[in-house]
Amino acid sequence: MAAVIDLTGRVTVVTGGSRGVGAGIARAFLEAGADVVTCARRPPDAPVEAAGRAARFLPVDLRDADAVAAFFERLRREYGRLDTLVNNAGGAPFRMLAEGGAGRHARVVELNLLTPLTTSLAAYEVMRGQRGGGSIVMIGSVSGTRPSPGTAAYGAAKAGLDNLARSMAVEWAPRVRVNTVVPGMVRTELSHLHYGDADGIAAVGRTVPLGRLASPADIGDACVFLASDRAAYISGASLHVHGGGERPAFLDAAGVNEQRAPRHPTKGLPPMTGKDVQP
Repeated sequence: MAAVIDLTGRVTVVTGGSRGVGAGIARAFLEAGADVVTCARRPPDAPVEAAGRAARFLPVDLRDADAVAAFFERLRREYGRLDTLVNNAGGAPFRMLAEGGAGRHARVVELNLLTPLTTSLAAYEVMRGQRGGGSIVMIGSVSGTRPSPGTAAYGAAKAGLDNLARSMAVEWAPRVRVNTVVPGMVRTELSHLHYGDADGIAAVGRTVPLGRLASPADIGDACVFLASDRAAYISGASLHVHGGGERPAFLDAAGVNEQRAPRHPTKGLPPMTGKDVQP
């Protein structure tokens, strides 16, 4: 029997929820019955809808701490509570470290690390005084757990975001739970800018152990779970939603795939002894 998550009557904010992964997250919360508010500097091209309902959009510059505080105070007045904040807004252009200067890279860190800190602090002021507390979900990235040439500042910011979430989870317990969803590659309306045409996207998807890129709905479902009572004892965690991660390059170099053994078998080599094993 399927386990149904019902968030009816709960209020969720999704930053940057007007397109791409953010819209997928907003739709997942709508499908679970939550009242959803999305925010960004610019409105969506079309309403974000699911299950016959639409997310409400409110404009706000998330880099402006005063505007963010006013936004959450408005939510407190109009809804009376805030149950979940999903810090999704972020991103970065492809730019090697030696290009563009330190200022451009600093703005990437500001958007992807300092902005979630600002919004979380404002959300906490609402959540900590209400019955039931609340839940904050950070949207991280596998770029924060591996080298990210071309997006180094973004990767560094996402690594910091994961650490920030774990510290928040300790400081704000037990009233507010804080977790991170760590997506891998996600197929959105902008995927062609990164991976090329449909054939290119399919080829990239085949490098993922599960054989495809994630959909925004995959990320949304993970967020809904972490926000729900089924995750009531989960805080300070990092949930990887990456289809198994990246296939190690050495396997291809050795000619290993699912159907055959390495092209350079170890048959004939002397057996490994204890002194050959390094700690």
